[in-house]
Amino acid sequence: MLGTSGAGVDTAAGAAGALAPRQMSGHQRAAMGENPITPAGMAALRARYDGLLHGERPQIVEVVRWAAGNGDRSENGDYIYGRKRLREIDRELAHLARRMAAARVIDPAGQTERDRVLFGCTVTIADDDDNRRTLTLIGDDEQDVGAGRIGWSAPMARALRGARVGDVRQLRLPAGEKQWEVLAISWPGDA
Repeated sequence: MLGTSGAGVDTAAGAAGALAPRQMSGHQRAAMGENPITPAGMAALRARYDGLLHGERPQIVEVVRWAAGNGDRSENGDYIYGRKRLREIDRELAHLARRMAAARVIDPAGQTERDRVLFGCTVTIADDDDNRRTLTLIGDDEQDVGAGRIGWSAPMARALRGARVGDVRQLRLPAGEKQWEVLAISWPGDA
């Protein structure tokens, strides 16, 4: 991660960014050390889990039960596909359960330090060629890069953490290093 020098240009500062962990609020420490997620993101994970567990899985179990009663299972497509789909569902349920157990729900609307780039904020940045991007920093399980919603552990998010308006952050890309200036920071509920 990159820190900020007095001139607003980044220098290497270690994994904790511009602040040492003991200088961070509980909100910031939780977002850095765990799997942070917004309330909406957790609700989406829970809905997916419940949909699989109480919707799709029981339907597939019925199909497999019916297909098993038809006799020869070795050439029974419904039985073979159904068992395969059950294994896929069970794997996804286990994955979702692990992600939800590791997740820490953080409501960005409750953030008190609104002048810095932290979990849940929306930040507008510009590169050297004045190409502007607006990004929202959210949990890794809810990211959608095409919609400008990047995960908290994404390289761009890590580079922007702790920045203030006017700070310049540097990011190493395959094509070389690129600098981004923070133009604006907004939070859910801001007018």
